[in-house]
Amino acid sequence: MGVIVDCALYDQGRRLAYDPEIDTLQQLDEHPGSFAWIGFAMPNVDELSEACDRLGISDEIDVHEILAPHRQPVLSVEGKVVHVVLRTARYVDRDEKISLGELTLLVTERAVISIRYGHASPLSKLRHELESEPELLHAGPPAVLVAIIEQVIADYSPALNGFEQDVIEVERDVFSDGGPQPVRRLFRLKSEVRTFQSPLEALPEPLARLSRLLRRFAHPDVVEDLNEAIDQLDRTVIRTRSLSNLLDAALTASLAQTSIQQNEDMRKISAWVAMAAVPTLIAGIYGMNFREMPELDSALGYPIVMAAMGLIVFGLYRFFRKNDWL
Repeated sequence: MGVIVDCALYDQGRRLAYDPEIDTLQQLDEHPGSFAWIGFAMPNVDELSEACDRLGISDEIDVHEILAPHRQPVLSVEGKVVHVVLRTARYVDRDEKISLGELTLLVTERAVISIRYGHASPLSKLRHELESEPELLHAGPPAVLVAIIEQVIADYSPALNGFEQDVIEVERDVFSDGGPQPVRRLFRLKSEVRTFQSPLEALPEPLARLSRLLRRFAHPDVVEDLNEAIDQLDRTVIRTRSLSNLLDAALTASLAQTSIQQNEDMRKISAWVAMAAVPTLIAGIYGMNFREMPELDSALGYPIVMAAMGLIVFGLYRFFRKNDWL
């Protein structure tokens, strides 16, 4: 069941004194210069359909398509409705995971519908900030649209900050002396950055198209704000690529060090096996109980054989130590 987070009418940039319910939309025609902003959290088809009916846009959009999950950002124009889908992000440090959500926006000349999935980029604080600056809301729905886009892009930085700390930690583990290589953790972090990187790198193109679209009817300041947000997004994309490249380098180094460690272990095992093989071989030969064997009838036979085994093993030990096998 969805939740109406807030519903309000704004006239001349100021919120009108109506209850934050969907019935408020009925008052829209009483204020010719006003616009509505209704915020949903995970609505169902009936709830969104009711809001669209009251705004007169039901014939221009497919509600089922609007509510369908989207893996990538979307910008489409259906009649007089601008449909925007953004992927929100926050970092869960405990799980070392970037949690992606979805924010869908339907924007018309006199209304904004925001639909949020997930916990990232809540809009309540943004709404209050905009309401405290009526001159911003005076620019209408395009100003709300761009402000939300700015909020989502700004929230990418804290998500990347948390992720970056874990990348630095795992890089330190890779090049530290002793301890196992964090290969599994590296693969997990690499998977997370790929998941985040895909929708992030797909976002500049639809935002550039949106900028060209807004130039036709939005206030120039709104377009300028959007272009600044796109610049910030470009920097975030570059930063994400750098983290991805850093993980690639750390993973390559970790696998190389793991291979070197395995080779060293194999050499140590081979050296100890070689040293153990000498007394085993000699003892095996003398254990065959042949009648005629060197030193068999000599009182010094046993000490001589033991000394020979010891000298050979010691010689092998010195040889392996000299060649860094031990």
